[in-house]
Amino acid sequence: MDPSSIRYLALGDSFTIGTGTTPDKAFPALLAAKWRTAGRPVELLNPAVNGYTTDDLIAKELPHVPVFKPTFVTLLIGANDIVRGGSDDKRYRGQLRRIYAQLREDGIPGSAVVGLPQPEWSRSPAASPYGTTEALLTRIAHFNGIAMEEAENAGARYVDLYPLMHRQAAAEMLAPDGLHPNPEAHEEWAKALAETL
Repeated sequence: MDPSSIRYLALGDSFTIGTGTTPDKAFPALLAAKWRTAGRPVELLNPAVNGYTTDDLIAKELPHVPVFKPTFVTLLIGANDIVRGGSDDKRYRGQLRRIYAQLREDGIPGSAVVGLPQPEWSRSPAASPYGTTEALLTRIAHFNGIAMEEAENAGARYVDLYPLMHRQAAAEMLAPDGLHPNPEAHEEWAKALAETL
């Protein structure tokens, strides 16, 4: 295998698979394309699924790790734990620790993993059934704080795209479903990740 090649595994939910747009316009595909343009061979596996919680990711996405043998992993998960109301801060923290521990057990060093925040979706028109804007904003901020702490505890890198995501929410950069980011938002995430990484 080419030592410069990247085997990129994108773990997550709707924000990773690109619900509201298409997988080829979601940030993992766009990031992979930027690396290819820069001359790096990239193989991308994006098993993310709309609606997935941390439980789903552990049960259905982590089994790809020993088979695919990624050299680079992004982890963006938690919105559906909030939506389903079954995850408090303590449980979410524990779930992230399980995910990082399993990655480590499967031979993926923390340095190969990048934790990401969930977007600021509290003001999206379709978010209203899940709570008030203020309550959702608080939950999202708490979860993103935990995501950052647990990435750092695991020796992973955390790329804080939340300020960018917050600006996008204010600018209503939404897909037609009124909840998920539009392709332009994904492009901005990919650009920021490429520049940071």
